[in-house]
Amino acid sequence: MYFVRAALLSLTVAITASAASAQVDPVVARLQVPEGFRIELFADGVDNARSLALGDSGTVFVSSRRGGRVYALAADDRGRLRRKVIADDLQLPNGIACRDGDLYVAELTRILRFPDVEARTGRKQVPQVVYDRLPGERHHGARFIDFGPDGRLYVSIGAPCNVCERDGFGLIGSLAADGSDWRVEARGIRNSVGFAWHPVTGNLWFTDNGRDMLGDNRPPGELNRVTARGQHFGFPFCHGGDIADPQYGGERDCRDFVAPAQKLGPHVAPLGVLFYTGKMFPESYRNQVFIAEHGSWNRSQKIGYRITLVRLNGSDAVSYAPFAEGWLHDGGQVSGRPVDLLQLPDGSLLVSDDLQGRIYRITYHEPLAGIERRQAR
Repeated sequence: MYFVRAALLSLTVAITASAASAQVDPVVARLQVPEGFRIELFADGVDNARSLALGDSGTVFVSSRRGGRVYALAADDRGRLRRKVIADDLQLPNGIACRDGDLYVAELTRILRFPDVEARTGRKQVPQVVYDRLPGERHHGARFIDFGPDGRLYVSIGAPCNVCERDGFGLIGSLAADGSDWRVEARGIRNSVGFAWHPVTGNLWFTDNGRDMLGDNRPPGELNRVTARGQHFGFPFCHGGDIADPQYGGERDCRDFVAPAQKLGPHVAPLGVLFYTGKMFPESYRNQVFIAEHGSWNRSQKIGYRITLVRLNGSDAVSYAPFAEGWLHDGGQVSGRPVDLLQLPDGSLLVSDDLQGRIYRITYHEPLAGIERRQAR
């Protein structure tokens, strides 16, 4: 336990040193967060930074789907954050997850395991194949994975199209950590690239990207909640809970399906989702939902490119609003595309950006009040 705590302390020191340059960074300077929060540069030069995972000893792992790599970010013995490539020549690696010292990586058609990964970050590693029967279609082929509270490894399989009905696609499945016992957890999902479990109820929540070519403002993106295995969330028959598909909508009624827990912005491309459980942010953020919106590509006016916050009352969504924004600016210029979120042990949040190949860190510092603020000037 001492060594784990020491590694996490070294990572915090490295984060602090890395963030020093963010004060003059033009991208960071445009980013906006609520009062008391701060967003800084955590790591740069992480090509196509996608999914994030945290090792037991404090290493931050980052997938690079376009680069075919997995990076490890850790503090060296001088407290500096170092970036190392631990695997390359992979086929579209996207989802990553850590469990019992091992790193799991989802390629297009396979799930790999890198045993005892943090003890071997100084060199490239040869993985073990856990599962090799994922479909090979590249359209919506960014597999997302994570371990659930039941110990099973969950994996998303997007529909290989804008809108279609294909067996074996449009679902979230799960398997045992050894690759056995595949089963379907939820279906009727166009393309989920992010899910998490409610810290109190244990229910699976996931984002879903709505279909294209229905106009600027339809359909919404979705945040969904699974309350029973095998539930159907509407695709391709129904979108957003109440929009019948022009091609498939006549076959089924929208009332047959589970409606979104929260409708999101149209075409915002919601990806990573996280329930905040740390103690750094104010209590009002505990067990609330953060979403990384990658941003629209087919809208006459761009939307998304931000972190949003869905507030819950128990398990019911009651509001949806921007939390961190500024990657979209100056009438449509884009300087970043958020992908995934990771909570560090100190309660801060990391945000990956696959456009710039960067990772940002969001912290909270109690705002100075009254006379304290005046004395600090």
